[in-house]
Amino acid sequence: MKARAAVALAVLAGCSGVQTPLDPWGIQAARIAELTHVLFIGGGAIFVLTMGFLAAALLAPGRLRGWIGSHRFVIGAGIAFPVVTLAALLVYSLGVSRALMLPGDGAPLRVEIIGRQFWWEVRYPDLGEGAVTANELHLPIGRDVELLLTSGDVIHSVWVPNLHGKMDMIPGRVNRQRLRVDRVGVLRGQCTEFCGVQHSFMAFWVVTHEPADFDAWVARQQAPVPPPANAEEARGRQVFDESGCGACHAVRGTEFQGRLAPDLSRIGSRLSLAAGALDNHRANLAGWIAGAQDIKPGNAMPAYGRSLEGADLLAVAAWLESLR
Repeated sequence: MKARAAVALAVLAGCSGVQTPLDPWGIQAARIAELTHVLFIGGGAIFVLTMGFLAAALLAPGRLRGWIGSHRFVIGAGIAFPVVTLAALLVYSLGVSRALMLPGDGAPLRVEIIGRQFWWEVRYPDLGEGAVTANELHLPIGRDVELLLTSGDVIHSVWVPNLHGKMDMIPGRVNRQRLRVDRVGVLRGQCTEFCGVQHSFMAFWVVTHEPADFDAWVARQQAPVPPPANAEEARGRQVFDESGCGACHAVRGTEFQGRLAPDLSRIGSRLSLAAGALDNHRANLAGWIAGAQDIKPGNAMPAYGRSLEGADLLAVAAWLESLR
């Protein structure tokens, strides 16, 4: 009995969480979940019915077996029933697909997501140039959003199971996906198209806000970063400059304006590092700077463990952690 209860709890746990299509957080995901339930329940019922007829054909009295083997039964159950059932499912699934593409009320908030090996660049063109982040997608609840999806190198595919289905990100092309989120919280997204050696470690977090909290988040993103608060942070900023980090990374309000790597303007407030590979805190920041190729081999970030002293690594990490 205890074993059965444990299995049941494990199965039910898979129905909710930060990355599951069985716990929809918006109308689009709810429609996809409804389609999934219809297909699974209907398929299960047809499987049970088929197995019942199979058992009857093997074990039932001869008269019933003869009826199962008759031309009328074969034509009805083997041809007419599948044709009618599959046609009905086709019409239903096409209706769901159409509903997923219909525009909502009012102009949606546009969000550009650019897939790169192996991280995500996120921009908010409707909110000004300053609204830029990396490996995190922030959304207001109750508002239609249009994701503008493309790639800066190879084909990627974005999937946030709680919000919508998968969609490819293709170099030179912009695919569009409309969604709306109705709950405040944190979700996880993933690249679902093999894009290189670190494909499985190319994730991101989706943080959803009340509208007022989202506006406050945008204002923080657009504001220049604060100056270093102490000598260690000042040293970290200096080492960041001397090491040439600003050639790849941008930090708003400073001379660092690189576009080749993630924007670091508010990195201290992010949930993870290296596209979901590490929790975000000072020790992991220092470890990532020192040994990015050991942690995530094949990414574009060079390792600085041999070129920087330990104190300098910690100082850079302290300055970056302060960028909130």
